[in-house]
Amino acid sequence: MNNVAGDRLTAAQLYEILRLRVDVFVVEQECPYPEIDGRDLLPTTRHLWTEDFGSYLRILADPDGVSRIGRVVTAKAARGKGLSAELMKAALDHIGDADSVLDSQTYATGFYAKFGFVPEGEEFLEDGIPHITMRRLRVAR
Repeated sequence: MNNVAGDRLTAAQLYEILRLRVDVFVVEQECPYPEIDGRDLLPTTRHLWTEDFGSYLRILADPDGVSRIGRVVTAKAARGKGLSAELMKAALDHIGDADSVLDSQTYATGFYAKFGFVPEGEEFLEDGIPHITMRRLRVAR
């Protein structure tokens, strides 16, 4: 498992991350969208990926102080091996007890619910794909 701040990524790591995200989100899901959004190299952005870049996600620091999990992706050849679950556990370990949010493709809400995320608001289209915002509230101790 790799966990690297945006300003610590090597060129080769960034290349592999962008290649995976484009392969799945742009090519496989046929969603031409601006993949490079200016947030990947920020020191507050965390990138988590499994060996060989089979699965990946990033954690953003939203302006309101909430951690935003995004770009959760698994390569077609690596699916069904539990890699995304492994990454989600690592992401939540990194975030700790703080509130966190993500925008889930609606078919994946059951997956995120296993990690304590609950839908909020209305379904919306992002790049032609139905999504819903999901939130995991601060864990009371």
